Parts: sequence; structure tokens; C-alpha cells
Amino acid sequence: MLRTVRASGGRTTLTEGPARDRWLLNARYLRGLSADNLLRPYLAEAGLWSYSGSWATTVGGDSPDGPETWHWGWESPTSDLRGHILGHWLSAAARVGQEDREVAARAATIVDELATCQRANGGQWAGSIPPAYFERLAAGRAVWAPQYVVHKTLVGLVDQYRIAGNEQALEIASGFAGWFHTWTSGLSRQQLDDILDRETGGMLEVWADLFAFTGDQTAAALIERYERRRFFEPLLAGADVLTNKHANTQIAEILGAARAWEVTGERRWRDVVEAFWDSAVHTRGTYCTGGSSCGEVWQPAGEQSARLHAVQEHCLVYNLMRLAAVLFRWTGDHRYGDYWERNLVNGIWAQQHPDTGMPAYFLPLATGSRKQWGRPTEDFWCCHGTLLQAQSAVGEAATYVDDRGITVCQYLESDTSWPDLFGSRIELAIRADTDAGVALGQRQTAHAAAGIQELLSRPLPRRRPNDRVHVVDVRCERPASFDVRLRVPLWATSSPTVEIDGKPVAAEVRNGWIVLARTWSSQRIRLTVPAGLSAMPLPDRPEMVAVLDGPVVLAGLTEQETVLSGDPADPASFLTPDRERHHSWWQPGSYRTVGQSSGVRFVPLAEIRDERYTVYFPVRSAFQRALEEG
Repeated sequence: MLRTVRASGGRTTLTEGPARDRWLLNARYLRGLSADNLLRPYLAEAGLWSYSGSWATTVGGDSPDGPETWHWGWESPTSDLRGHILGHWLSAAARVGQEDREVAARAATIVDELATCQRANGGQWAGSIPPAYFERLAAGRAVWAPQYVVHKTLVGLVDQYRIAGNEQALEIASGFAGWFHTWTSGLSRQQLDDILDRETGGMLEVWADLFAFTGDQTAAALIERYERRRFFEPLLAGADVLTNKHANTQIAEILGAARAWEVTGERRWRDVVEAFWDSAVHTRGTYCTGGSSCGEVWQPAGEQSARLHAVQEHCLVYNLMRLAAVLFRWTGDHRYGDYWERNLVNGIWAQQHPDTGMPAYFLPLATGSRKQWGRPTEDFWCCHGTLLQAQSAVGEAATYVDDRGITVCQYLESDTSWPDLFGSRIELAIRADTDAGVALGQRQTAHAAAGIQELLSRPLPRRRPNDRVHVVDVRCERPASFDVRLRVPLWATSSPTVEIDGKPVAAEVRNGWIVLARTWSSQRIRLTVPAGLSAMPLPDRPEMVAVLDGPVVLAGLTEQETVLSGDPADPASFLTPDRERHHSWWQPGSYRTVGQSSGVRFVPLAEIRDERYTVYFPVRSAFQRALEEG
């Protein structure tokens, strides 16, 4: 039976492993963005900063505040989106600051400066762009997504309050909401609907958050005014209102509807969310990576083969993962956990450079693709900001709780502690045994620092193991009775096995979960999930398949369309393990073609840097290929 769960409520810290590696790359980038640069458009809008130098005398000069040090791209002084990155930064800093005092202190300083800007602007406006942009929006004149920009500021402030406990951030956000209440009060429903037809970002979600935190009727009124009726009503009626529409506009609005359901309890909001998921994901279908869009728009349902060139905008991946997490909390359905996992390793990780930490706006899957990476301060796409938030928030999806126990949803190397849960202080540690199996997103150098003699002294498998082996340590200050629920991934090739303290235990799988109910004190759970290669065809070209190793999409290192001979449903008929082991650690995820006219090596898509690659390959039986070749 499915059951509702809630966010862990404990303190989760990622430990050594792939998720921590990516988190550290992101934290390094976060620290590298200065408060001066982040605040510049806000201070300028408030009349608290100006630049009196000239380009000719400043470039290459001694001034520490010359244009050569500024943020450019979408953050440049002439961009309509200037200032959007600060909101993303504040959201990420609220999380990273729990481990990094320097980041926490910088975030507090920035919030204080935003309060100064708000006072200089008259007590309400705290934006990086002029309020006049909203008059242009209401008049139907050209302006680039002012509500998107302001939403980022507001959500950054909300996260500083929710996660970092900064009361001043909530005061600024509440005052800012007052400006929007006054502005929208003068607009008719027709005018509001026209405005909402242009990118609103997650404004509805912010108003719902503010209502939850303050109970202020100003926020309640804004929830009603920001209901996107022209989108929600036909969606509820079963119309396809997604195909070729700007995807990240709509998912942000759906996240707002989800939060509105949680704070108001009005069923219509939840109906909208569930209708959206059915249309955007379930009915439409996904690429092998889990993505559902090409470019910045939704592809037609079941039609993907003509749209492999610029798949899944990074922002959309993250926001759909957020929605999957919401639906998982509401239902406890393991399928949302599987969706989240697939998008983590083939989206969030595949669209972050493994060495520099920079984002890729899109993830092409066509023949001879190449990822295009952003630059640290020259671009500032929306995906730079999403990168900051997504990587900092990964650990939040590992564990959940309800009144009956702890749910392990994602097997991310992490430590979670609860000071008082089920009458005890409880600690739960998740690890991967990468000698006995393969970890999600395991890097090839995962054991580079381990002692070679120690590893060689252990009994090891003859060939590279392909099972996923997860170790979950449960430690209770005093004995406590509760369930531990373990998600069994959809990609498992057969039933998993479970040991507790080295002894096998019955592991019945029900609705995608193994439930271990007992009195816990200090036990070690060992879960072994059999894994293997699988193929995922394109719905409209079933002979074109992508290969997955467990949940991990593999990419062929070739820029030529290569026809492979074999069984399209059985990748083992044309792939074999390659480069299995270094002298002291297993090297997961590497394969090569076997029995083909030309050789192609396959590696995890998330490990691709600047190489040309191909994800979908035509696969034909030897008989079919012989007929085609005459």
C-alpha cells in the first residue's frame, strides 16, 4: 500500500562519493562569485552604486571594480535578466552554508544589503530591474521575463529563511510581496491572464510559501491572482497544451500549483499537478535520460527521433525532479524515485562538467553530439543558476520519514541524523560497497586514494561486478521500533537480496519496496541489487536504441552513425565489458562493441567532457543487416 511520506526533517550531509564530488565542484563555484558582483544590479537600481570610470581607462587598469571583473552574459548591465543569478546563489548558499561558514556569512551580508536596497526604494521594491519593466509587461510591450528575474530573488530570500533561518530575508520577501499586491490590485482578470501568458517563473510557488510562513492575506490574494487559468483549465480537460510550448514556464507554474495544494488544501490545485504529470511525462514519454523536452519546448507525445539535437534544458530537468519529489512525498510511489534517479545521473550530473563544474544548457543525444559548456562569469545562463541550486540540494532526496519509519529513496553516500525520532536519537549512514558492486555515478578514480595492499588482501570477484551493493547503517541512541523501507529500482534485473549484520533475511518486494520492521539499535543492512545492460528504443523508431547500465545511459564515442548487429532488446549481443579494472579499483561503466565491423567504446554519458559521442544507435539482426547490404 502506498503511503504519504515527508521530507526527512533530519540533517543530511553527503559523504565521500560521486554526489559529494559534484557538490564540492558546485560549492567551489559558489564561493568564487563575489558579493560585490552579485549585488551590483540591485545597488544600481536602488541608486546606491554607479560607475564613473571609462572603458578605455579601466580595462587592464588598477581598479578592482572595473568592467573586466564584472559578471557578463545574462548578468550584463544591459540585460533584462540582470540580477537573476543572485537569487539562485542565495538558495544554494542556504544549503552550502550549513557546512561552510564563509558562504553563510556572505549570504547574511547580501541579505542585509538587499534590505538596504529595499529601504532606498521606498520600503517594498527589492529587485535588480526597474519596476517599469512590469508596466511594459502589462502594456504588452517587449521585455524579457521580468517575473522570472524577480522570482529568483524572492525564492532566494525564502530559502534563506526556510533553510538558514534568516528572519530578515522573510521580512524583505514579505515587503516585496506588498508591491506585487498593489500592482495586481489595479489589473482586471483579463489583464492578469494576459500577463500570466508571459513567463512568470515560480511566482505562484513563492506566494504559497509566504502564505505558509506568515498567514498573511496579501500572499493569499496573490495565490488566487496568479492562478494560470488559461493553462490549467484546458489541462484539466485533457487537452494537449504542452506540445511545442516553452517547457520551463509551465513546470514552474505547476510547482506553484503543488505548493498551493499543500498550503490551502484545495483539491483543484492537486488535480492540476496530476494532470500535468500525466501529460508531460507519463503520456508524452521520455528520452532514455528521463528528459521530456527538446530545445526549450515539449516534444510531441511519442515522437522523439526528429528531436535529438538539443534535448532537456538543464533547468527543466531540475524542476521536473523537484516535482517528482513532491509527488513522491504525496504518494510514496517508488516510480517517482526511479524517475528522480534517472534524471540525476543522466541530467544533473551529465550536464555538469566533471572537472570544471560548469553547466551544459542542453544535452544533445544525436549522432556526433558534443556538449557545450558555459563559462564561469561570461554567460550566466539560467542553467548556471539552476546548477547552483540543483547540486546543492541533491542530498535532500536521500531519506524521508513518516509515522511508521524511515524511507531510503536514493542510495546517495550520506549521513542523516535525527535528534529525536521514534523516541531516540537516530543516525543513518548510506554507503556503496564498490569492491563488491558498482555505485551510482561511480567515478573511475573512486578508490585512487585507497591502500593497494589493503584492497589486494581482500577476496575479489573474478570479473567486474555489476550489482549495486548498498550498505545502510542504522544507529540508535536507545533501541527504537520502526520500519526501514528500501526502494527497489525498476532497473533491477532480478530480486535483490538483504543481509542484516551479515545474516540473510527475507526480502519480499511489495510495490517496489522492501520493508524491514524491527527494533533497531546498531545494525548494518546490506542490499544487493542485481543490475545489467538494457536497451531503450525510440518510440517512433524502435530500431534505434540507447543502452543503459542500470540507470546510467551509455554514450558511444563516435561521431559517425554506426549500424550495430545484434538483438535490439539485448545489448549483451553487441557490447562486452571493457577496461574492467585498474591495479587497485574497478573501472565501472566502460564497454566496447563485439562482433561488429568497426569498434566503438561506450562510457557513461555523465563522464563525457568534450568528446564527440552518440547515444542512439540503429541495431539490426545479422540477417537483417545481410539483406540490407545485398
